[in-house]
Amino acid sequence: MPLYKTITVSDTTKVLIWKIEESVAELSRDITLTPNCEQRLSDMSSELHQRGFLSVRQLLKVAGYTPAELYYNCDGRPHLTDGKEISITHSFIFSGIIISDRPVGIDIEKQREKIGRIANKFVDYEYSFLDNSHMRELTVVWCIKESLYKLFATRGLSFKQHTQVIPFHMDDAVAKAWIKYRSDVRKYHLDFLEFEGFTAAWATEHPTT
Repeated sequence: MPLYKTITVSDTTKVLIWKIEESVAELSRDITLTPNCEQRLSDMSSELHQRGFLSVRQLLKVAGYTPAELYYNCDGRPHLTDGKEISITHSFIFSGIIISDRPVGIDIEKQREKIGRIANKFVDYEYSFLDNSHMRELTVVWCIKESLYKLFATRGLSFKQHTQVIPFHMDDAVAKAWIKYRSDVRKYHLDFLEFEGFTAAWATEHPTT
């Protein structure tokens, strides 16, 4: 079983990362999908997406949950039936979840040079300490902002206009970021990790006004 990493963020928060090496058939073993999950899986034309979908259900199993205990609200945000908070991500050959007692967000992205070409879509303030040639740092910023988007879960939130990553050092593997949305101003703690050409970041809610 390729459970790649287990990271204990705190007593109430855990990150699980899966390296997707199995086939669809192998990933389907020992899990019972709900009719909705089976329909979603059959609607996926890409085997890569199918494997990502199933690997997340395997991660749920590791965490002690069945697929039936995961559901989505009308905005597409995932929830667990026991009231715990969850965030989900997958990118190519990796998937991940974070489970906590409070709102959380996680993102995994493959490190690719094209991040510099789309940086103007999500970078604003961060240009004060980054430029488009900083592929690794830009990937961290993207993962941070995607994690914040999942955590805040508010329609109309803009990566570029409403999120702000404070200058960070790659060796520290931690960062701070702000969400400034209308009259709501919050500060968050982020951890990030690089592995096998991928970057992961996860946000935990520590808001201060």
